[in-house]
Amino acid sequence: MEAKRYLQEVGAQVSDDFVKNRSILSFEEYLALFMADPRAQARNAAQYLRDVMDHYGTETVSHPTGKLRRFKVFDVPSSDRDGRVAGQEEVQNAVYRMLGNFTRAGRINKLIMMHGPNGSAKSTFVNALKTGMEDYSRQPQGALYRISWIFPSSKLVKGSIGFGGERVPASEEDLSSFAHLDAESIDVRIPCELRDPPLFVLPPSERQRLIEGALKEGALKKKGTPEGQGADGDFVVSDYMRHGELCHKCRSIYSALLANYKGDFMQVVRHVRVERFYISRRYQVGTVMVEPQMSVDAMYQQVSADRAQMLNMPPALHNVALFEPHGALVHANRGVIEYSDLLKRPLEAFKYLLGFVETAQVPLEHFVLQLDEVLLASSNEKHLGAFKELPDFASFKGRIELVRVPYLRRYKQEQQVYDAQITSTTVGKHVAPHATQVAAMWAVLTRLKKPIPDRYPPEVKELVDQVTPVEKMHLYEDGVVPDRLSLAHGKELRKLRTDLYEESDAYPNYEGRSGASAREIKTALFNAAQHPDYKCLHALAVLEELEAICKDKSVYEFLLQEVVDGYHDHEEFVRAVQAEYLDRVDEEVRESMGLVSEGQYRELVERYVYNVSHWVKGEKIRNRHTGAMERVDEQRMAEMEAIVMPRGEDPGEFRRGLISQIGAHKLDNPDAEMDYPRIFPDLFRRLRDHYFEERKRVLRRNKENVLKYLSEDRGTLSSREQTQVESTLKAMSERYGYCEHCAKDAILFLMRKRYG
Repeated sequence: MEAKRYLQEVGAQVSDDFVKNRSILSFEEYLALFMADPRAQARNAAQYLRDVMDHYGTETVSHPTGKLRRFKVFDVPSSDRDGRVAGQEEVQNAVYRMLGNFTRAGRINKLIMMHGPNGSAKSTFVNALKTGMEDYSRQPQGALYRISWIFPSSKLVKGSIGFGGERVPASEEDLSSFAHLDAESIDVRIPCELRDPPLFVLPPSERQRLIEGALKEGALKKKGTPEGQGADGDFVVSDYMRHGELCHKCRSIYSALLANYKGDFMQVVRHVRVERFYISRRYQVGTVMVEPQMSVDAMYQQVSADRAQMLNMPPALHNVALFEPHGALVHANRGVIEYSDLLKRPLEAFKYLLGFVETAQVPLEHFVLQLDEVLLASSNEKHLGAFKELPDFASFKGRIELVRVPYLRRYKQEQQVYDAQITSTTVGKHVAPHATQVAAMWAVLTRLKKPIPDRYPPEVKELVDQVTPVEKMHLYEDGVVPDRLSLAHGKELRKLRTDLYEESDAYPNYEGRSGASAREIKTALFNAAQHPDYKCLHALAVLEELEAICKDKSVYEFLLQEVVDGYHDHEEFVRAVQAEYLDRVDEEVRESMGLVSEGQYRELVERYVYNVSHWVKGEKIRNRHTGAMERVDEQRMAEMEAIVMPRGEDPGEFRRGLISQIGAHKLDNPDAEMDYPRIFPDLFRRLRDHYFEERKRVLRRNKENVLKYLSEDRGTLSSREQTQVESTLKAMSERYGYCEHCAKDAILFLMRKRYG
């Protein structure tokens, strides 16, 4: 392709986008746009951010406390590798509720302080919101506009309009607006640093009447339509849009022009250009992150003090003192400002927030800044605890909304954090199955706290007291209860899942406050990738790194916790995770060998449940061969129960419990098909283990054949054995992601630990 032709095509595309996005408008054109969609142009920063969260939609996800709403804005692809927020649905909903409170109150009157341990995704959470804002601001429904002032060349207009000469009546004008003049026809363009909404050009009383009238008219038009439900008629106009005024510089220009034109408002608005702007983190437009620092977050400079610059100004502004504000607060106006580790700053450096949060104003020496922005801050628990001890905390308390952001306590969510960054590209080699999973499990185990039995009814105290860290981890993750429990006790423990999860929420030392951070685990994973003994990033290398962490108590504070009934025993957790890993590898190898298919297990369970269902109802079943109605085969059920039923369990209670579980599943999933592996995971696991225990000799031989095939002894295998091994390796690769190297390492380790 020729360079010139390519540039022409790109230029045409850019030009089309510029026009399509309505990047530059006259004030009259903007008013027409406002009338078409008043709600979109009358939003304050909290309403805009809430609309960002709504724009991407929601989904319902399972949680230890029930079903929770997850906002998909936290799943939007980002330029950051860690842009997605894993879990933290409670935090998402808390922030959304606060934005709703700001909307109903008509003003942003609180600072949202996210607090939690270091590395709990506070910054990632805010970055996801900012990414969503950036993308949304480029959508038609997310369009944002500001004003600038245009002063045309004196050669263009008769009578030097706006330059101090004789005023020309509007009837004699050829131009109704200077907004669309090209650069050669403009002497001066003066932007608004605060990005004032264009409606601020109108007097406040007229603006209120316009907004209320347009919203009312819009609600009437949309009444009865799906789009109109809960739209303009329920829209709360914020104090900022009702009573806000032009910034000091824009007000000075407006007043000077109004005086120059002897009060002719139509002549003044000719100088107003409405420009679309886009939220940008890189260029600090509508979103800024303030690092801990000593300086105040807003300043200004006097433009009119610079003689050279004043020569370029229109004569009408020569005697006007113009001040340009700048700083983080100014750049973030109409968006979000993030105070990272706010409490690391000296108290005096952010005391101005007391007034700003309450009034949305910041007084400077010559004028007052009126701002519209959502204030988000973060802090770790140590600094927040110290801040609460200060006398000034009482003043801040009513102006801060605290949102706790703990470490994740579900290992599959934790694994998502690592899977996003630990890839074959970032580590330079294949990532073996379970490498990130074992790290996630260990991290979650370090964060769990021993339940307090005294907080529970007497009949379940002992049950709660006996829950081990690994059992608690699985209960949180999938609601899986230990095999050692009877069906009744397992059912009771499942009921306590929410209580256990929320047990320490009111405590200063809550569950999820301490333990290994995701940052520390990611470092361990990258270190494991460099292990010289493995050609892949292998789970075994990760386990070695976790053992190394446990020995470095001078670096990792959480290692100093006292061991309580197995909790905080971090070295033992490495062994526990290793056992979990062996269980998974063993199951995957067995499944890959295809000795028994999952369908056969399902068929056995379905046949058993069919018999149990009729037994519970006291009904006979039809013989498939003879068609006769017969009693349920008790012997067949007993054979199955000898395999899958916990010892000491009453068969009748066990059967009724199974039917009860099926009924509960149907209530929660009325339209779903019966998924027996999901309803009875423990039953399927016992069935598999029983079968493979009986075939242990065959399994050992097959696994030895795999190892021979992957070594120099391949030639000792028969062609049939080689075909079986190749089928096994293919299944391990396609189903679970193993390569030959990590498959060999995993099977060697399994043989040594389980089949030696």
